[in-house]
Amino acid sequence: MLFHLLYGLGADEVGFLRVFRYTSTRLLAAAITALLLSFVIGPWFIEKLKSRQIGETIREDGPQTHKKKAGTPTMGGSLIVFCLAVSTLLWCDLRNHYVWLALTVTVLFGAIGFADDYEKVAKKNKKGISGKLRLGLEFLIAGGAMAYLFYSDLMPPDVRLHFQLPFTNFYESQIILPAWFYCCLGACVVVGAANAVNLTDGLDGLAIGPSIMNAGTFMIFAYIAGVETTILFRGADGAQEVTIAQYLHVAHIDGISELAIFAAALFGTGIGFLWYNTYPAQVFMGDVGSLALGGAIGMLAVLTKNEIVLLIVGGLFVVETLSVIVQTSVYKATKKKGPDGKDIPNSGKRIFRMAPIHHHYEKKGWDEPKIIVRFWLVSALLALVALGTLKFR
Repeated sequence: MLFHLLYGLGADEVGFLRVFRYTSTRLLAAAITALLLSFVIGPWFIEKLKSRQIGETIREDGPQTHKKKAGTPTMGGSLIVFCLAVSTLLWCDLRNHYVWLALTVTVLFGAIGFADDYEKVAKKNKKGISGKLRLGLEFLIAGGAMAYLFYSDLMPPDVRLHFQLPFTNFYESQIILPAWFYCCLGACVVVGAANAVNLTDGLDGLAIGPSIMNAGTFMIFAYIAGVETTILFRGADGAQEVTIAQYLHVAHIDGISELAIFAAALFGTGIGFLWYNTYPAQVFMGDVGSLALGGAIGMLAVLTKNEIVLLIVGGLFVVETLSVIVQTSVYKATKKKGPDGKDIPNSGKRIFRMAPIHHHYEKKGWDEPKIIVRFWLVSALLALVALGTLKFR
């Protein structure tokens, strides 16, 4: 909106406004706007949650140290979604379909999380809405987005179904997937990312920290993939002008650099929310925040063709999810039967003291801030490794 106002209407009369045509300028503006919005609205928003008694319900089987968190305002992820949407719409080119696609999925995933949180808060039902219903809605939204992406002319034909692998030259690779398969894969990436972030959201600031790092990483990927700036490259065939994406052997996608503004807004609003969510948290994001964040990260990965790289940069989320899968699978497989043929309660084996894995370290006696900071450091390292895939191709 401000992009069209400042550049479209005023650039001819006021020359310096032409700076807003550059993606790099607007992604900085989007990050700062989202951050300031979080700082301005945050205190008022938290007070509103308190006044309406929208507080967290603590699991009975959870760590005892969490009992003191009961009643802390939750559903703070609504602030994340609001600041992200406003900042993105203010600074992006509203004609760009990639941004609208990512923002739509993010908001709709946030809406699913909001319904889940409302069920928990209003009816004091810790389980929230049915797991099957939630997954069904998530796949419906993600699948619809993928169908639009891979069956329309949104992406260039030579890029649309071309699958990108890290550490390889995109332009020499011949991995082309059928549209139906890419739709299924993309939907699984988005839904998997959303639920992985949701599982990670168990300690103060634990999920938002890696989410910020993921947003920053994909901001760089989106900018490189779409920027039209060319450089003079001297190769075996002589000197030629190539885009930065072509020079780095990654997919060049026209218009995708606008998605960097969405990622920058996600980065800024994540830092703003961390101000209130850091230990000891003044507010929790709830499912409305974790599902929206995960959906946004998943869409960034698919739209920039970095689905595999997501396993690296989002490695912390992957480990958290695997810990739950392993714990549940082993426990069910080792359950013992009683004389009546029924399962004996608590008879199965556990790999971890508690899953997800951050609770395992809590049970071992680690202080919560220590777990959070160390997990952040691991996430930062993984983000650097993911960025390293740009050069090692």
